[in-house]
Amino acid sequence: MTVHFVGAGPGAADLLTVRATRLLAAADVVLYPGTYLDREVLAHVSPDAELVDTQHLDLDAITDRLVTAHRAGRDVVRLASGDLSVYSALAEQTRRLDAAGVPWDVTPGVPAYAAAAALLRKELTVPLVAQSVVLTRTQARSTAMPETESLAAFAATRATLVLHLAITRTRALMAELEPEYGADCPVAVVHRASQPDEQVLHGTVATIADAVERAGLRQAAVILVGRALEPRCGGESYLYDAGRDRSVTR
Repeated sequence: MTVHFVGAGPGAADLLTVRATRLLAAADVVLYPGTYLDREVLAHVSPDAELVDTQHLDLDAITDRLVTAHRAGRDVVRLASGDLSVYSALAEQTRRLDAAGVPWDVTPGVPAYAAAAALLRKELTVPLVAQSVVLTRTQARSTAMPETESLAAFAATRATLVLHLAITRTRALMAELEPEYGADCPVAVVHRASQPDEQVLHGTVATIADAVERAGLRQAAVILVGRALEPRCGGESYLYDAGRDRSVTR
């Protein structure tokens, strides 16, 4: 049997991939993050499957569940919110599975930042404004950040910035970003994008902390910062320019 790591997307039951829904329907055991997931996602699971909410389990306890199910000949789905490529603990879990000789694979999901951008109806890479997106987080009561990945260093690029796991430090982070982005730079906070209780806050580097504190947001939100969020900004892509020589393929 194989352990399937599956990206559950931002939360909405209809934003899973077709492959993800097939794996959920066939699974004997499903481990899911109850804190971040809309329970409607579990409607894709067979009524005969065992459901395990991992929000109160540590990594060793989760791994034990995965290994035990595998050795019992049961197919397992390990759901992760968003996509497995970012902040999913995939590396830690799969190291343990490799050591235990348990096979595994990965099915991608819609990442939180993409769901947030869709809700905002924004492209994060606007020609002549921003052509890079920085996905990062900050350190508080969490794993240490590498020394080379300071927020100040990323801010110097003035790329579109997406902050995960940072909502409780919004005020301090905006103060750190202001010298590079400016007090008037647009900021959006998206809480539980695609879920029934989704919430969007708009503001600037100078004002967004007040909005976050008024709303009482404490988790499950991403912060987007950058001039690409401004209305009707930027130029037009060379790829679609009428004057481009389309006889050249490279």
